[in-house]
Amino acid sequence: MAGAKNHDYHILPPSIWPFMGSFSALAMAAGGIMWMHDAAHSLPVFFLGLLGVLATMYFWWADVIREAKAGDHTPIVSLHLRYGMILFIASEVMFFVGWFWAFFDFALFPSNVEVVGGQWPPAGIEVINAFEFPLLNTFILLTSGTTITWAHHALIHNQRGGEKRGLWGLLGVGDNDNLKKGLWATIVLGLLFSTIQAYEYAHAPFAFKGLNYGAAFFMATGFHGFHVIIGTIFLIVCLIRAYRGDFTPRQHFGFEAAAWYWHFVDVVWLFLFVSIYVWGGWGAPIHGG
Repeated sequence: MAGAKNHDYHILPPSIWPFMGSFSALAMAAGGIMWMHDAAHSLPVFFLGLLGVLATMYFWWADVIREAKAGDHTPIVSLHLRYGMILFIASEVMFFVGWFWAFFDFALFPSNVEVVGGQWPPAGIEVINAFEFPLLNTFILLTSGTTITWAHHALIHNQRGGEKRGLWGLLGVGDNDNLKKGLWATIVLGLLFSTIQAYEYAHAPFAFKGLNYGAAFFMATGFHGFHVIIGTIFLIVCLIRAYRGDFTPRQHFGFEAAAWYWHFVDVVWLFLFVSIYVWGGWGAPIHGG
C-alpha cells in the first residue's frame, strides 16, 4: 500500500517552531548585546526575542505532548528523546566546566597582583562561611534529590491514587499518590534553596564587579541558581501534567527528563560547595566570624 508506514520512527509534520525558536534566540542575543552597550531600542529587541523563545518552548513542547498521547513515541523514538536529553546535559556540564576553569585559574595562578593581590582569596576581603547557609542549601538539595527519586519510583509503580484526606487532600493528593507528594516536596525544597541563596547574595560581603573573586563566585553560583529556578519550573510543569494524568508507568519521558535535570543540578552544587565555598575560601577571614 503506497505511503504505508513500515518503520518505528515518527515523521514530523511541517512545523514553524524551529524557525521561530532560532529567530527569537538571535533577537534575544542581539538585544542582550545591544543592552550591554547601551544601544538604542535594545530592550524591545531583547524582550521580543525572549517572548518568542518562551512561546516556542510552550507551543513546541505542547506538540511533543500531543504526539506522545497519539502514540507516536514508539520505543525507538523514546530512546532518541533520551539521547537528546543526555546530550543536552552533557552540554550543560561543559558550560559549568568553563566557570570552574575560570575560578581555578584565578585561584591557582594569582599572578596579576593589581587585581587579586597576589593571593587567593584576594587580600582584604571576607568570604562567606561555607558551613552556614551554603551547607544548609547542600542538605536541602540532597534531600530534594531523594524526593524526586521517590516520586519517580512511585510513578513506575503506579502509586497515583487513594483517598484524599487532610492537608494532602486539600492539594488534591490521595493517600497513595506518592508521585504528586514527591513532586510537591521537591518543588518546595527548590523554592527554599533559591530563597536562601537570594538572601545570601543580598548579604554577601563582596561585590560582583571590581574583583575577580566576586565575578567568578557570582557567575558560577549564580548560573547554578538560575538552573535551579529552571529546574523548579520544569518540575511545576510536571506536577501540572501529573494532575492531568499525562504520565503513566510506561510513558513518562517528560518527568524522567526533569528528574535527570534535577539530579544534574544536585551534583553540580556539590562540586560548587566543595570547590568554591570550602576550598575557594580557605584561609580567608570569614564574614561575621
